Formats: sequence, structure tokens, C-alpha cells
Amino acid sequence: MPARYRAPPAVALRIVPLDRLSVLYHRASGQTHVVAPPVPEILDLLADRAMTAEDLLAALAERFDLPDGDAAALIARLDELVETGLVERLDEPA
Repeated sequence: MPARYRAPPAVALRIVPLDRLSVLYHRASGQTHVVAPPVPEILDLLADRAMTAEDLLAALAERFDLPDGDAAALIARLDELVETGLVERLDEPA
């Protein structure tokens, strides 16, 4: 079973766009992050429900009209978000 990922609810984050970057304040940790797209979009989608990387890639492609997404790049980005505590990995693969 592939891992699923989940972000905190939108009320737990404060995201302020600044040109091409965004400043993100994570209320639970008190940490502030400067992030680039598609991080805010990923967090928005994962706040609604836990998703596999494949499901998330499909949702991003549909929402932003992406012709072909890079699954490996998305998984790498999700792993970075897990390390920062902004995303939780569920159903850890064996």
C-alpha cells in the first residue's frame, strides 16, 4: 500500500504570498518558512484529505492543467515537507 500524506488544517497555517514565493507560518510549531510553488497548493490539497502521491499528482494536474507531472519530484518535495513537519506521512510502506 502506498504511503498517504496529510497536511494540517488550513487554520493551522498562515500563508502570505510575496511575488513568486510565499511566507508560511505554522502555528503548531511557531516556525516560519519561505516556500515556492507548488508548496502552498500541495498543502491546500492535503488539508482536505490524506492522499497518495499519485492522487495528489492527479489533483495538481487537474487543478493547474499540467500536461504531465513528475512523480519522483513530487515525492521528493513531499519528503521535504515531512522533514519540516508541515506534512505527515501515513501508512508507511513496508
